[in-house]
Amino acid sequence: MTLQERVHDYIKTSKVEYLSFFQETIREASVAGKEEGVQHMMAGRLKKAGFKVDMWELSYKELSKSSYFNSTRTDFIGSPNVVGTLKGNGGGPSLILNGHVDVVPEGDRSQWKEDPFSGTIRNGKVFGRGTTDMKGGNLAALIALESLIHTGTTLKGDVIFESVVEEESGGSGTLACIQRGYTADAAIIPEPSELKIFPKQQGSVWFRVTVHGVSAHGGTRYEGVNAIEKGWLVFHHIHQLEKTRNHRITDPLYETNPIPIPINIGKFEGGYFPSAVPDKVIIEGRMGIAPGETIEEAQTEFEEMIKALAAEDTWFLDYPAEVEWFGLRLPPGHCPLDHRLMKQLAARFKRQKGHDPELAGSTWGTDGGLLTQAAGIPTIIFGPGTTKMCHYANEYIEIDNIFETAEILAMTIADWCGTVNN
Repeated sequence: MTLQERVHDYIKTSKVEYLSFFQETIREASVAGKEEGVQHMMAGRLKKAGFKVDMWELSYKELSKSSYFNSTRTDFIGSPNVVGTLKGNGGGPSLILNGHVDVVPEGDRSQWKEDPFSGTIRNGKVFGRGTTDMKGGNLAALIALESLIHTGTTLKGDVIFESVVEEESGGSGTLACIQRGYTADAAIIPEPSELKIFPKQQGSVWFRVTVHGVSAHGGTRYEGVNAIEKGWLVFHHIHQLEKTRNHRITDPLYETNPIPIPINIGKFEGGYFPSAVPDKVIIEGRMGIAPGETIEEAQTEFEEMIKALAAEDTWFLDYPAEVEWFGLRLPPGHCPLDHRLMKQLAARFKRQKGHDPELAGSTWGTDGGLLTQAAGIPTIIFGPGTTKMCHYANEYIEIDNIFETAEILAMTIADWCGTVNN
């Protein structure tokens, strides 16, 4: 039997056990600060499979030394990283498989048909918070590696399996892995890409704009300056900047996307009393960073747009809007289209599915940006699950996609790292 056939047979006969393990991971409600339970499960699994396992609690002192650090947390109790290393025989390139176990909160439980941490299986799908984003992808990577181990495959290159925390809050887990010295020749992150291959991922940053007015009694509002009215001007200029920035995007990987690098305004807050003219408005949002663009370049363009408001409204000469950058700060990531790992992954996809994969650029940030920019590792996003289910009530993942991804990843790992006598 060929390696492909042995891997396929192993995965086929192991599905029930893997689904049971998957359900256990979903039942661990691993929101930020509560990832320890699922990480112990991952560490135990990796040890049993023969990996050298490193489990440690993140250090704020170490993380804060990096310009890429952006979490609001100052301690990481209950949020350990787990890294498993599978050493090769030598002579082959190394690979990182990186995935996060932290999940966003479940939100309003009344919108869920099932308990959000039940791991219910129905109609070929597993339901629960984190199934798609991204415990399903983590499972696919784990199955891929275990299929190679259980079929007696010896790899030439090392494989590093990173089960990280804090991705949803800015990437502290992956940054800690980089600071701890984990590196490789390339990386794959099985985030939910709908089995598309994403060689490019946009980055993102959060912004806060403070707009000033002058308070007055509502009965004589003409004696004040309404900060909401000034805020609407800022709002419209932000959307104009979004159009300008997206007009410059000519990358064919983004040609089917209506807004490749969105600027989302998630908060517009102002005023303190119905009968008072509001004297301050806070606008907060998320700005997409294009692949190939630095965070600093994007921030400068945004700040220049805010300064230019004074040319349209002289109010902003004496009362300029103030820009702050806070919270999330994810750099964009990429892998060259002609990279050998890209070619191998695409070839294995075609062999599995019978057609060429769709290549695209992601419109959301991942830890791939950190691996690319902070560690210099070419990174590809490829995983099961549909992005529209991320952070939604009744989140689910299709079971078949997990196992399809696992088989494609297993053979790609074998191709990339090289094998001995297989």
